Amino acid sequence: MSDYDASERIERFVRAGANRLKLSGFRKFILRGNVVDLATGIVIGAAFTAVVTALVTDFLTPLIGIPMSGADEFSKRFWTIGGSKFLYGDFVNKLVSLILVGLALYYFVVLPVNNLMERFKPETEPGKQTKVCPECKSSIPWDATRCAFCTVQQPPLEEAELKTGEPV
Repeated sequence: MSDYDASERIERFVRAGANRLKLSGFRKFILRGNVVDLATGIVIGAAFTAVVTALVTDFLTPLIGIPMSGADEFSKRFWTIGGSKFLYGDFVNKLVSLILVGLALYYFVVLPVNNLMERFKPETEPGKQTKVCPECKSSIPWDATRCAFCTVQQPPLEEAELKTGEPV
């Protein structure tokens, strides 16, 4: 048996196994943009959470604890009621962390993405022209008789305008 025959048999064996396991479908699923984006987002989110938690624990919590008397760290403060400990310092620490994560996500993710989406969004479909509703200032098709948003009756178009397709 030659080397060529052996490699051909091995290749057929591997292909048959891959077909049985449907690995090509799995490979397509894993390499789709959604799955890779989601995995990347989770990893970045975990790293970002660690940074924000360190910021809150190491910098902001001591600042909050300065006005309070005592040498205890603020995040370890608690009230004792009926033998139960209420860790109000830890709660404030986590609340500040949540607010910081929310602010950071809004200003560093949501706003930039919205600005990019707005920048690359086409103004209108090709061949479709719009006008501004005089009542609610929404963009509506130029030949609309009522506004889709506020339902205000639109002034009628002149016959010449309908034929030329020019907006009002």
